[in-house]
Amino acid sequence: MDPVSVGLLAALAGGAGGEVGRQAWAGLTALVRRPFRRDGPGQGPVVSSGEPELVRLAGDPGDQGRAQALSTALAVRAALDEDFRTGLAAWAEQAKLVRTGDGAVTNTVSGGTQYGPVVQGRDFSNLTFTGTSPPPRPTSVDAAGDNAADSAP
Repeated sequence: MDPVSVGLLAALAGGAGGEVGRQAWAGLTALVRRPFRRDGPGQGPVVSSGEPELVRLAGDPGDQGRAQALSTALAVRAALDEDFRTGLAAWAEQAKLVRTGDGAVTNTVSGGTQYGPVVQGRDFSNLTFTGTSPPPRPTSVDAAGDNAADSAP
């Protein structure tokens, strides 16, 4: 399973996503508070359930270090606890519905004059464009008054 996004965790802890975000955070809290069941024989190394990291991030949602610590704790627990891994994967799928602003957008327009719509942003759908042909290219005139396009070899 991929690690849970640090940006998503910080955003949810900070209340992003409105009611859906609050529900996602509550769901993660309930999941983390379930009993920790280790797979395989023996107890293995002592690792965090993720609850201390969850509480610390809730106390300071803007701290990226705390969000990273929670992401790491979730990943380690998921590696050791199959039930938790399954629950975390289901939670992560639902959490994708929360719009947190997580993700970078870089918009670049280059290559000369644009003759038509230029849309900059992220996550567009159902867009339709109709356009016209670009205007004719301007021609240059040399010092003798000759059209440069006419004298080309």
